[in-house]
Amino acid sequence: MDYNITLIPGDGIGPEIVREARKVMDRVGQIYGHTFHYKEILMGGCSIDAYGVPLTQEALETARESDAVLLGAVGGNVGNSRWYDAAPDKRPEAGLLAIRRGLGLFANIRPAFLYDQLADACPLKQEIIGNGFDMVIVRELTGGLYFGARRTETIDGVMTAVDTLTYNENEIRRIAVKAFDIAMKRRKKVTSVDKANVLDSSRLWRKVVEEVAEDYPKVELSHMLVDNCAMQLVMNPGQFDVILTENMFGDILSDEASMITGSIGMLSSASLNESRFGLYEPSHGSAPDIAGQDIANPIATILSAAMLLRFSFDLDQEADAVEEAVRQVLKDGYRTGDIMSEGCIRIGTAQMGDRIAERIRSGR
Repeated sequence: MDYNITLIPGDGIGPEIVREARKVMDRVGQIYGHTFHYKEILMGGCSIDAYGVPLTQEALETARESDAVLLGAVGGNVGNSRWYDAAPDKRPEAGLLAIRRGLGLFANIRPAFLYDQLADACPLKQEIIGNGFDMVIVRELTGGLYFGARRTETIDGVMTAVDTLTYNENEIRRIAVKAFDIAMKRRKKVTSVDKANVLDSSRLWRKVVEEVAEDYPKVELSHMLVDNCAMQLVMNPGQFDVILTENMFGDILSDEASMITGSIGMLSSASLNESRFGLYEPSHGSAPDIAGQDIANPIATILSAAMLLRFSFDLDQEADAVEEAVRQVLKDGYRTGDIMSEGCIRIGTAQMGDRIAERIRSGR
C-alpha cells in the first residue's frame, strides 16, 4: 500500500525527532510492504522567517491533500525570540491553531501510561503509582478560550485584555461521543472534567455529556472539577481510564499527565477530524535550548507515528510492532538523558531512533 504523509519538522528539536520517526516509519514500510511518500512543509517560526506568517495557505493545502500529518514542534523561547514581538496571530503557535481549524481537527487524543521500565523515572512515590496507570485524555481542540474572540483595549485609562470562552452544544457533543467510543474499547469509564461550579460553559458541558452518556449504558460516567482532577492525577493516577475535557483544561492536564509518565518526551498525541484524517505530534515543545545537540528524546514522536499508523491508516499490527519495539529498547536499558536512571545506557536522539527501528519485527 502507498500512503502520503505531510511532515512538519518545525522549530527547535522538531527536525531531529521527526527524522527519527521517519526512520522508524520507513523500517515499518520495508518489513510490512508499504511505501510512505513524504512532503515537507514549513510551520511555526521557520515559516515566519521564510514567509512572514506561521502557516501559509499553500502549506495548509499540502497537508489537506495528504493522508495524515506528522509534526515535530513549533516555537522558541518566548523571552528572547524575535518571533514573539509580533501580534499573537503572527507568532509560531498561531500556526498550530490555524492548521487545527483548517483541517477540522477537533479531537486531541493523548495516551498517558507508565512503562514498567520507567517506574524509577516517575516523580511519584511507589505506593502512589502501584501497578502503574494507563489513561487517555480526550481534549476538545477547536473551541473554548483559545479560539474565542479576544481584544486588548484601554478602559478608563487602564489597559484591559479580554479573552472569550465559548462552547456550543454541538462542539461538546462530538468530542463527548469520541471519548465514549474510546472508552468502549478500554475499561468503560469516562471522567468528564469541567469547572461547573463557576462557569456557564462548563454547566452546558456537563449537561451535554450526560445526554451523550445515555447512549452508552455500559460506560460509567463521573464528573470532576478541574482543580480536583489536577490533584488526583498526582494522588491516584490509576483511577483514570478516559478523561474528557475542554481545550484549555486539556492542555494543562495532559502536560501534567505527561510528567508522571517519567518524561514529557514519552507522550504521544493524535488530533483527529470527523473522518480518519489526523495530525500526530509529541506533546512536548520545541526545546530550543537543546536543539542540534543530539540529546532530545524522539520516543514521543515515534509513538505518535504509531498512532498515525493505527488511527489514520488502520494498520494496527504495524502500530503494535512500533510500540513493542519501544518497549524492547527500554527493556534493554537504553535511555536518552531525560529518562536516564542508574544502571542504564545513555544514548542520543539518532541512536534511539536506530535502536527502535532495528527492533521492528513482523507479526505476520
